[in-house]
Amino acid sequence: MIIDSQVHAYEANTPKRPWHSVPNWPPHVTGDEMVAAMDKVGVDGAIFISSFSMYQYDASYAVEVQRAHPDRFGIVKPVNPDDRAVAEVIAEWKRTPGTVGVRIMLPKESGRGADDPGLDRILRAAAQQDFPVNILCWGNLEVGAALIDSHPDTRFIIDHLGIVQPRTPPAPPEPWADLPKVLALAKRPNAVIKVSGACTLSRAPDPFPDIWDPLARLFDAWGFERCLWGTDWTRAFAVVNYAQGVEPFLRTDRLSASERAMLMGGACAKAYGWSPRKA
Repeated sequence: MIIDSQVHAYEANTPKRPWHSVPNWPPHVTGDEMVAAMDKVGVDGAIFISSFSMYQYDASYAVEVQRAHPDRFGIVKPVNPDDRAVAEVIAEWKRTPGTVGVRIMLPKESGRGADDPGLDRILRAAAQQDFPVNILCWGNLEVGAALIDSHPDTRFIIDHLGIVQPRTPPAPPEPWADLPKVLALAKRPNAVIKVSGACTLSRAPDPFPDIWDPLARLFDAWGFERCLWGTDWTRAFAVVNYAQGVEPFLRTDRLSASERAMLMGGACAKAYGWSPRKA
């Protein structure tokens, strides 16, 4: 099975469910439209991360989509470190059908340190509920590493290779500059990493041949059983379309059949304890 470790679906910006901000994404990519895009390129299921930029901590649309497509999506919601009742929020999320984890946003501009009490509340509650914690710490890997080290009983899933990725082309001159820091993170046994949005780091046209040498170093350090392929669509919309995030990994000769199976599904199913059910 092919499982995309990160997609964002959302409805149009309306007073019914207004967006918090307006990113450079399509006017809408509904759950039905996301499923159609997945079907077109043979993706069996996906981890649907509720969009923080649009919906902040409200994951109600993700819940609606999962209810409509229970065989295709596991859902993840961002949780708020400033909410003193966040443990109860996580417990309630655990009881919601289709949920597979929570997410914390920890870019440098968040200003949070690894000793932040709100983060501690989240990570303890997630461990108690046996939820993996998706952590966005690109550009802030030192704080992310300290947080992972200080919570050895919590399972972490590092978003987007741990590397800042462009929202518009072209990729920066040295897109893989933080790769040594990412390789060092592989020593943490309680962490896995999403190989999501990798094609947005390419400075070459589709099928993005320049991603494979740095990715080979990542696979060597982390092992395929700890690497979760994903597209990060629709965040990647302005750089690559959905098929361009999928097909280079299906077509490349840099992966064996067993490596591709683990990278594009097996590792994700293991990390989240979830897989899609085929009709």
